[in-house]
Amino acid sequence: LLTDGAWGTELQVRGLEPGRNPDHWNIEHPDRVEDVARAYAEAGCDVILTNTFRANRIALGEGSGALAVELNRAGVEISRRAAQGRCRVIASLGPSGKMLMAGDVTPEEITEAFAEQAAALSQADALLIETMSDIEEACLALRAALPVGLPVIVSFAFDAGRNKDRTMTGATPEQAAAAVEAAGAAAVGANCGSGIAAFAPICARLHAACELPLWIKPNAGLPEIVDGHALYRTTPAEFAAHAPALVAAGASFLGGCCGSNVEFIRALGAELKRCALS
Repeated sequence: LLTDGAWGTELQVRGLEPGRNPDHWNIEHPDRVEDVARAYAEAGCDVILTNTFRANRIALGEGSGALAVELNRAGVEISRRAAQGRCRVIASLGPSGKMLMAGDVTPEEITEAFAEQAAALSQADALLIETMSDIEEACLALRAALPVGLPVIVSFAFDAGRNKDRTMTGATPEQAAAAVEAAGAAAVGANCGSGIAAFAPICARLHAACELPLWIKPNAGLPEIVDGHALYRTTPAEFAAHAPALVAAGASFLGGCCGSNVEFIRALGAELKRCALS
């Protein structure tokens, strides 16, 4: 299935200041957020996400519980309007931004924040806990989200270690897949990372380690900072050329993360059609 591309970098194209939490735009500029979602829906995506990646109360800051609920509900409503029944809406939940192992946050605080966010996203078709690096946090978020009754996907960022095949906390694809499968995930995957060229081996290792469908959304390479903005050098054609290898490695969902846009997704969709015909 074809999923969407980047949100944060696409909102920056539409005027979001670098470093600003994009989720506030669900209230401040819902028309610009909807423009991103609609563009992906019109590009032929089977799945689009919501602009809610950093809309948990820990990432938003102290005293933001009511705001978190408002931002998440608005995010689902915006993507639903943009989808117009053409594709499924899967709601995005990103990391808390705090380190459990360092004692910056407690398991109870993590659980409460993700349970609140998942409940506010309950009108989506499924939930995606993405860009995770800590298996413990990912499993806490998963268990907090499951009572909502929607399928929950858990995706990790493998961008550390000599071969860029571990998360920042040292977790391997095998460890991540086994942990979330045992905890009840509907699918597991990898997103963000160091670029699409590194993803086929990671995808194959996830596939070998579990029986779950695989969610794969790589970056458009690593960014260069030019005049204060992130510049990605990978082209849509170069990105899409990796689709056959990812499908062969077991990918069930395929899209893009940071630096990708509608042109990347159109190119990826065309390549997936060629894969299906070959």
